[in-house]
Amino acid sequence: MNPINPLEVEDLLRTFTGEEIYVHSEATSYVFVRNFKMKLTQAFTAGEGPFRIALRFDEIGWLRMEALTHYELDAEGRLLLAGYDDRGRMNVALHLGKEPFAE
Repeated sequence: MNPINPLEVEDLLRTFTGEEIYVHSEATSYVFVRNFKMKLTQAFTAGEGPFRIALRFDEIGWLRMEALTHYELDAEGRLLLAGYDDRGRMNVALHLGKEPFAE
């Protein structure tokens, strides 16, 4: 994974906007969502690092993830975002894809 470049991540998020996507999200506070399918209508990146990502779905509501530090576009076209602490431990993950994630 690469350190987040906000301009690159915003460009990648735009490729998912207007599409029905699958979301995988988890945080160390025991929050976990997998294969949550919604139409993404807006996406924002904020912060100086670590970063915040806010996703709006179908005008129903928002998902906001904080403390994101790294990203990768994998071979299957999924955007994988993660937040690592200063000891290299992953604290949060946010994955977006146009196909369901493996169970």
